[in-house]
Amino acid sequence: MNALPCTIYISFTGALLALVAGIRSAATARVVALLTALTSFGVTLMAAMDFVPGPGLQTLINHPWIPQLGIRYHLAADGISMTLIVLTGIAAVAGILFSWNIEERAGEFFAFFLTLIGGVYGVFLSADAFTLFVFYEIAIVPKYFLIANWGSTNREYGAMKLVLYSFAGSALVLAGLLWAYAAGGAHSFGIGDLAAAARHFSPALQTGMFALVFLGFAVLAGLFPFHTWAPTGHVAAPTAASMLLAGVVMKLGAYGCLRVAMPLFPLGLAFWQPAIAGLAIVGILYAGLVALVQDDFKFVIGYSSVSHMGFVLLGLAAANAQAVSGAVLQMFSHGVIAGLLFAVVGRMVYERTHTRQLEDLRKMPLHRLMPFAAATFVLAGLASMGMPGFSGFPAELTILIGTWKTAPMWALAAAVGVPVAAAFTLRVIQVSFFGSTEAKAVPATAVHPLPPITLAEKTGALLLLGATLLVGLKPDLLFDWINPALQSPLFQAMFKGGTP
Repeated sequence: MNALPCTIYISFTGALLALVAGIRSAATARVVALLTALTSFGVTLMAAMDFVPGPGLQTLINHPWIPQLGIRYHLAADGISMTLIVLTGIAAVAGILFSWNIEERAGEFFAFFLTLIGGVYGVFLSADAFTLFVFYEIAIVPKYFLIANWGSTNREYGAMKLVLYSFAGSALVLAGLLWAYAAGGAHSFGIGDLAAAARHFSPALQTGMFALVFLGFAVLAGLFPFHTWAPTGHVAAPTAASMLLAGVVMKLGAYGCLRVAMPLFPLGLAFWQPAIAGLAIVGILYAGLVALVQDDFKFVIGYSSVSHMGFVLLGLAAANAQAVSGAVLQMFSHGVIAGLLFAVVGRMVYERTHTRQLEDLRKMPLHRLMPFAAATFVLAGLASMGMPGFSGFPAELTILIGTWKTAPMWALAAAVGVPVAAAFTLRVIQVSFFGSTEAKAVPATAVHPLPPITLAEKTGALLLLGATLLVGLKPDLLFDWINPALQSPLFQAMFKGGTP
């Protein structure tokens, strides 16, 4: 457990080493990046084996940072943190494997990549709100450079839109935290200390503070109608950046809502709960229906990602232990499944066929030309639809059952998103890989041979598939971490204050 902070330092050190190694060769930079990600992931797995679940955060490091302002470098972990740290390790390794073809300025690419990963580890380990905010910003900045320099369609626009939305949200978070800090006597930014001070705030004060902090974080989680940066950013980003954007960066927003906004201001949560649930449900249905009519393969997955994140936000809005545990499991599940979908679309299909248009892909017998990609996407699609045996099933089912306990109508409305997801997933599988009876198919012999799927790509795909299958078959592996964490006094007070 005490080695977990090393994931941050290893990632930042690896970023510097990859930058230097890139001067020598792209291959050296790739190897350095992979070794860095594997080392951090190994530390995470060793910590996971020693982890003893329990209520409350278990302190790892707690030192004064800016004592004049009560800011401490306080790192701690509980079952929620551990779940998302393991997700980060998986996403980092898979992202590098799917970036094995990067040749142009490879050292810079992997330096930004690992810096982002280090920031993500820092967010999931921070127990001081200001420290969390700093790592949150560190994780956001590299996204701009990854998309703007190595992206594709409208990359400058996509990168700038992501950054503007992200920093607008960050400004709201900072304003809300400073408001709470000042109102609480300006003694500490510790999450526990801020929560203790906030208990004495009036309902009106908590309502305003919660609105700023929750909305600021929820922008990055893809809350409707502030979600539009996400599909654009996904489409513009290079494959590994798309995988990280969907896999872990959107989880930063949801994690901030759960770790900071909701336990600090439970009275604000109670006030805004119906509005959050309503927006989450609209996001599930709207993004799913938009995905159903998209002609760009990557846009389908981009809107699918927003729709599935809507279930996370709905679980948080339901504000009971079962719904929130499902939301955390959905964060993990969506991270590995969306990462795999973007890997197939961006790396396996687009970089070989040079098109993402479904009308073009439907004419190619991709199931014969790229059988591994077709099989992988079918399995990932089934996982995304919530089929039993994959991680999406226990996650979404737990969210819907927990939401039913709070408000049955919310659960019924959100459940409509399940067949919608099945519809757009089956449509894109049929059209992209198996063609259509309405299209004049091109014989496999008439199509220019496509480069084979590489060992790195197969390894990355199997890693992500293995993760969703393992959790789908044995969700208690993560629930046994998550549920004890939700028994902490902070979360219990949140659940009591969050009941309509």
